[in-house]
Amino acid sequence: LMAHTYSHLYNLPTTGLRFFTVYGPFGRPDMAYFSFTRMILEGKTIKVFNHGNMRRDFTYIDDITEGIFRLLNHPPKNAGTEDRSQWGPNRSKAPYAIYNIGNHQPVRLMDFIGVIEKTLGIEADKEMLPMQPGDVEETYAEIEGLQQLVGFNPSTPLEVGLPKFIEWYLDFYQPEGAPKAIQQKQ
Repeated sequence: LMAHTYSHLYNLPTTGLRFFTVYGPFGRPDMAYFSFTRMILEGKTIKVFNHGNMRRDFTYIDDITEGIFRLLNHPPKNAGTEDRSQWGPNRSKAPYAIYNIGNHQPVRLMDFIGVIEKTLGIEADKEMLPMQPGDVEETYAEIEGLQQLVGFNPSTPLEVGLPKFIEWYLDFYQPEGAPKAIQQKQ
C-alpha cells in the first residue's frame, strides 16, 4: 500500500514481489525444509500438519533470483491516460506492479518430506496432526504476468533443489548424526 501510494503521488515506479516458499542454501532455519532436515538427522519427530496433505509451491532460491534479475530492466510505466479502462490491473494509473515469483507447481507435503528422507537415507519419525486453524490446504504462485513480461519459467524441480540444500546443510553444519554414505558423497 505504501509503495503504491508513493508511485501514485510521485510517479515513482515500484514493483512488489511475492515469493512462494523459498528454499535453498543459507535459507531460513524456521522454514519446514530446514527444521525437518535437522530434526530427521537428530532422530526427532517431525510434526506433519493436515496429515501431510498440504500442498505448497516450493521455489528454489536460484529460480527466485532469476525472476528478480529478469525484472530489473522492466520498471512499471504510468498508464499515461485518464481513461480508467487503460489503467493497470490494480485500477490505478500509478507506475506500480506486483508479481508472484514461485514454482507454480504445488507439491504435497508428504512428497516433499519423501525427497528429504530419500536424500538423507533416513525415514522420518512423523507425528500426523490435523490442519492448524487459519492455515490453507494449498498455495501456489500464479506467474502468468511474469511469464508474459520476461519469459520467467522456474527450472529447478524439488528433486534437484532439496538435495542441493541438504548437501550444503551437511557441509555447513557437519552434524554428527549424518549417515556416513551422505558424508562420503561430499
